[in-house]
Amino acid sequence: MDPAADDPANSRPRRGSSAVASGIALSRLAGLVRESLLRSVLALGPAADAFAAALRIPNLLQNLLGEGSLSASFIPVYSRLLGEGRDDEAGRVAGAVAGLLTALAGGLVVVAIVLARPLTVLLAPGFEGRRLDLTVDLMRITTGGLGLLVLSAWCLGVLNSHRRFFLPYVAPVLWNAAQIAVLAAAAFGDWSPRRAAVALAWGLVVGGALQFGVQALAVWRLAPDLRPSLGRGIPAVAEVRRRFGPAVLGRGVLQLSGYLDLVLASLLVTGAVAGLLSAQMLYALPVALFATSVAAAELPEMSRPEGRLRLAERALAARRRTAFFVAFSTVAYLVLGEAIVGALFGWGAFDADDALMVALVLAAYSLGLPAVASSRIYQNTLYATGDTAGPARIAALRVALAAAVGVALMFPLDRIAVHGAVLGSVATEGGWFGPLGSGIRSGSPDPHLGAVGLALGSAVAAWMELALLARRCRTAVPGLPGPSAVMSRLAPATAVAVVVALAVRWGASGLPDVALAPLGLLLAGSAYVLVARATGVAEADLVLAPVRRMRAR
Repeated sequence: MDPAADDPANSRPRRGSSAVASGIALSRLAGLVRESLLRSVLALGPAADAFAAALRIPNLLQNLLGEGSLSASFIPVYSRLLGEGRDDEAGRVAGAVAGLLTALAGGLVVVAIVLARPLTVLLAPGFEGRRLDLTVDLMRITTGGLGLLVLSAWCLGVLNSHRRFFLPYVAPVLWNAAQIAVLAAAAFGDWSPRRAAVALAWGLVVGGALQFGVQALAVWRLAPDLRPSLGRGIPAVAEVRRRFGPAVLGRGVLQLSGYLDLVLASLLVTGAVAGLLSAQMLYALPVALFATSVAAAELPEMSRPEGRLRLAERALAARRRTAFFVAFSTVAYLVLGEAIVGALFGWGAFDADDALMVALVLAAYSLGLPAVASSRIYQNTLYATGDTAGPARIAALRVALAAAVGVALMFPLDRIAVHGAVLGSVATEGGWFGPLGSGIRSGSPDPHLGAVGLALGSAVAAWMELALLARRCRTAVPGLPGPSAVMSRLAPATAVAVVVALAVRWGASGLPDVALAPLGLLLAGSAYVLVARATGVAEADLVLAPVRRMRAR
């Protein structure tokens, strides 16, 4: 048994992580509905690629200025001031960050709208013709909506520091709901792909306004005297600015790496960008539910004076909770990925070949899933000590390695196509390296596997990042065990889950995906939790305790 699991001092962050996880679960569920409708309306065609690029390109703005960077730079400083009872100074810091962020984000949004075409050409070099024109039009629309999401991230930082966790993580439901309404109208109205994509971009803007508005109202109720400013002469604001730059890479590496994948995927067969985005959405789900939720609840507590005294203990408990859930998620995606993708997206214009391609990309990403999740906790531990430069340098190495491995693998794999759930090589001239010919890239009716190479590059780089972060953390926080001490205790339960999942996949292969996926998840998940409990993994009680309470009623 893990003594830290029953420590009353850890009950508040556990409740906070549960609130974050609940909010994320609802928002991600809405996101899955949105993605399912999106694939039904646009499938993996040119309009789907255009919308994916138009969403991801300005999304870089949100990733650079939004939640990730503010979590590393603003929340530790703001939480420390609140913990020391300096509420007036904390309010001035929050107002200054709001003012600076609004000025910076607003300026960048205007620049992105004016320079939409050259930015699209630069960042999606494989797009041309109508696909390029549509991407430019969509980008001019979506950039404004995503600018609002940057301000939503500031609201999240304020609310989290005051231990208000549920609302900022459930607010994206409104963002998804606006787009779901548009997609439903497109599906029932038989809209053209272009018309649906343009309407969806405007739905994104409306959703961004709703998401920001509901959080801004909560912040105003919590701190009605808070006023935006430029923060001149406030020492704590200078500290936030000092941390902010390095945090851009350190905290936002997952999104930055995904953005680079978009640039490379634009050079592959039509459909690679949309397929990559669908796989990334599923891949990010356990990271958000089981790593972000724990990290978001722990960071304010680690940053307070009392939390710094028990930093090693808090970090170890957070990593164990995260690893317990993410290990099973990895098994589910590797073994049951095709059934999961088919159950979620396998209707409308999305066919079995599309499902197989997305499932293979998802499986490749999932090989790095445990490393990504653990790295999130290691990053937070370093942020709590004031170190944002170290994670930033490690993040840069990760992005470079992911790109190098991805480029080496993506072109050879792009010569492998999915024909009726069978993989076959595409006859081309010039060997296995370099882009396919334009006719094949833009006109092939079958999905290709170039995106799998990009996902494998991401997985390899994730493990390198984990090793470097763990070494740096052990230096900064003496007595902190390494990754193997956390992951090895889950080996028996993970092995049993793999066996059960394979047995369900083979034994129930005749079932439709909508039945096979939940059956496999239920049986393999039950076996995983029971074996974990039998081998002394205390985190299994996080699942079993609520079940016991329900049975007792």
